[in-house]
Amino acid sequence: MTSVTQIAAFGGVVMLGAMSPGPDFAVVVRRSAVSGRRHGMAAAAGISVGVFVWVAAAATGVAALLAASAMAFTVVKVVGAAYLFYLGARALRSALRGGGKPELDLPDPGRRNAWAAFAEGLLTNVLNPKAALFFVALVPQFVGSGALLEDALVLSLIALAGTVAWFLVVANVVGALRRLFTRPAVRRTVDGLTGAALIALGLRLATATRT
Repeated sequence: MTSVTQIAAFGGVVMLGAMSPGPDFAVVVRRSAVSGRRHGMAAAAGISVGVFVWVAAAATGVAALLAASAMAFTVVKVVGAAYLFYLGARALRSALRGGGKPELDLPDPGRRNAWAAFAEGLLTNVLNPKAALFFVALVPQFVGSGALLEDALVLSLIALAGTVAWFLVVANVVGALRRLFTRPAVRRTVDGLTGAALIALGLRLATATRT
């Protein structure tokens, strides 16, 4: 059984990983700035579910299979990089158009926008094989070869809680400043910077290796 000390240590490492700049952070910031706090929180929830999936996969050995398979790693890498390119290009297009009404530039209206933001966060995380490598390296240090299913579940829930806590803070801080972000010049800057960052992260992912 995983000890309290191991749980605390694992949660701390996951939090540090969540706080590091990356596509997850860029997506939450842009969703919160452009579409408001609720959509930023939805994206944060999607990212956290993605982390839950990766930790569970790493604890049960599924993620290790992905990391070991060159073909599977390449497929996920290419799809993930293409998705980041898509998000980045969409943000840059919005910046070039000069901003506009601060809402999700997706066709589905109303409450479904929050689900779209959730899906965006989830896909951004799940389609990142580097997350698999991170957790494949991390999780075995906290669960042994004879780990129980409940150990995997505990670590997955701890990862989900830590990740969602951090990104909810980000979403609420950025959402609280939304009046500032609705200004056309600021909106263009946010779209331009996050778009460029997402494309750069996509390029980095596209050239990533398993080592």
